[in-house]
Amino acid sequence: MLGIIGAMDVEIDAVKKKIENSVVTKLAGCEFVCGFIDSVMVCVACCNPGKVNAALCTQAMIDNYDIDSIINLGVGCSLSSDVAVKNIVIAENVCQYDIDITALGEPRGYINGLNEIKIETNKEISDKLARAAVSSGEKIRRGTVASGDTFIASGDLKTMINEHFGAICGEMEGGAIGHVCRANGIPFAVLRTVSDGGDENAQLDYPTFKKIAAEKSTAIVLKYIESEKTQLELF
Repeated sequence: MLGIIGAMDVEIDAVKKKIENSVVTKLAGCEFVCGFIDSVMVCVACCNPGKVNAALCTQAMIDNYDIDSIINLGVGCSLSSDVAVKNIVIAENVCQYDIDITALGEPRGYINGLNEIKIETNKEISDKLARAAVSSGEKIRRGTVASGDTFIASGDLKTMINEHFGAICGEMEGGAIGHVCRANGIPFAVLRTVSDGGDENAQLDYPTFKKIAAEKSTAIVLKYIESEKTQLELF
């Protein structure tokens, strides 16, 4: 079963509407909608913004459903001059920029337990998402996606995250979802459409572009599911 997680209704509703024979369950403060899209079994959830919400939702999904892989979709901000509003970012890896135990001698972003800073996404799923995006005429970028419990709207914070982690996109959930998936051995991918520049203009740009950005993300994931259906039909 494919798990799909978004932080907001605008990021996930279009996917939910495609589900046939749906069964709805509420767990850990989240609504899980399970059924079929194009003969592919899916479980879709809106986790609400933030790392703790994202982690709770991901663990509940893994614990209660037969999840083979998870895609986290949604919107994010640009952290690089090479990434423009409406571009698609597909994570090669994810990190959590607000983990800071440097006072104890660890590097910024170091995740105790996993003992790493950047968590690699699943290359096969990410490559398929990239192909779906390109075939839809989208401009894509691949690299590090950085997560933290802050809406990035500061040039200083944007610069710090980019320079320290080499991140090209910032958001609030992917790093936590990747953390939980890695701890449970679940392959995952993170897809973002850029809604703003992560600077002092972000509060103005985000409301303007978030709906368009979310629609792009959901369209790509639905195209990915369609390709998975084609693969199923070959066997």
